[in-house]
Parts: sequence; structure tokens; C-alpha cells
Amino acid sequence: MDDKTGATGATIRLAQQPEADALLGRSPLAALVGMLLDQQVPMEWAFSGPWTIARRLGGEDLDAHAVAAYDPDAFAALLSEKPAVHRYPGSMAKRVQQLCAYLVDHYDGDASAVWADAATGEELLARLKALPGFGEQKAQIFLALLGKRFDVRPKGWREAAGAYGPAGVYRSAADITGPESLAKVRAHKQEMKAAAKAAKASPEQ
Repeated sequence: MDDKTGATGATIRLAQQPEADALLGRSPLAALVGMLLDQQVPMEWAFSGPWTIARRLGGEDLDAHAVAAYDPDAFAALLSEKPAVHRYPGSMAKRVQQLCAYLVDHYDGDASAVWADAATGEELLARLKALPGFGEQKAQIFLALLGKRFDVRPKGWREAAGAYGPAGVYRSAADITGPESLAKVRAHKQEMKAAAKAAKASPEQ
């Protein structure tokens, strides 16, 4: 049975590891970093990354100021330690530091400030798209994640999240509340990849 959002905060099941998921639920920066890492690797691997990074830095959470100021070569080496945080730890280390530097420059290092006072879904989407490493799709998925799992719901948030906004769908990380829904989202992604491959292979009309 899938877990639902807890009354005292967000209950997240993206990493499928209790400590890593607990960090995602309590740390806005960890959630953002997990979303950033969610490409070209299994979702559980990506979203367990923030916990792994925090532990290797010697803490229980991530700090945007500390990550942004960390020596780039040393940070890349930290993400490359086995088990690696990502399939491409060097390039992702750079992206994580760029994200944290942006948060320091624009939000005083407070990741939650990205969405805390956003008046509309469109405003929040624009803020997310401005983050380093966040394109349209990633920003929409994270917006949906905020609305569905963290109760961050500015006016029009579902519409701004596009295909990822509706309730009752299994299309992205925003829809995962446990192993069952994870399997459904994974199946949806495989269907989308197969459809895209078939469309690419078919001759033009």
C-alpha cells in the first residue's frame, strides 16, 4: 500500500530509503537537488543523492552556502566516491554547485524562498525555470511535486504544471507515494520512450 502525505509534513517515497526520503521531506534544498539529479539514472538513485552528499559532507542536511563555496575539484571527487551519486558525477557536481550558488545569490541560500511567496503557478514556474539545470519539463514536474506532496499550491499551480498537474495520473516523481505508484510511473515513462522511438522510426508522410 502506498503511503500518503503525513499530517506533520511531507512523507516522501522517491528514494525508497527511509533516511534519504526523510531528508527530502524536511529539506527544500535536498528536494531541489534530488530533482536536479533526476536525469539519465533511476529515480531512486537520483533522489537518494542529497542524503549521500550530506553524509559525505559530514552533516544531516545540505547547506547552499557550504556547497557553493566548496572546492569544485574536491566536490566532484566527493560525488565520484563509490557508490557514485550519479552516472556522471563530475558534471552533476558542477550543476549542483551552480544551483546552490544561484540560491545564495538570489534567495540568500534558502531554497524554500523560491516558492514561499509565489502568488501564482505561472510565477512559480518562471522561478523554477530560472534555476540552473531546470528546463521547462523539470520545472513543471517539480512544481507538481510541490503541489501534490508539499502542499505548495499557488493559484493555477495545476495548470502551470501542465501534463504533470492533474490528480490521479502516474507520470512523474510528483505522483510517487510508494512502490506501487513508482512502478506505474516507470511503466508510463517506458511507454513514452517507446512511442517516441516509434515516431522517430516511422517514415515522414
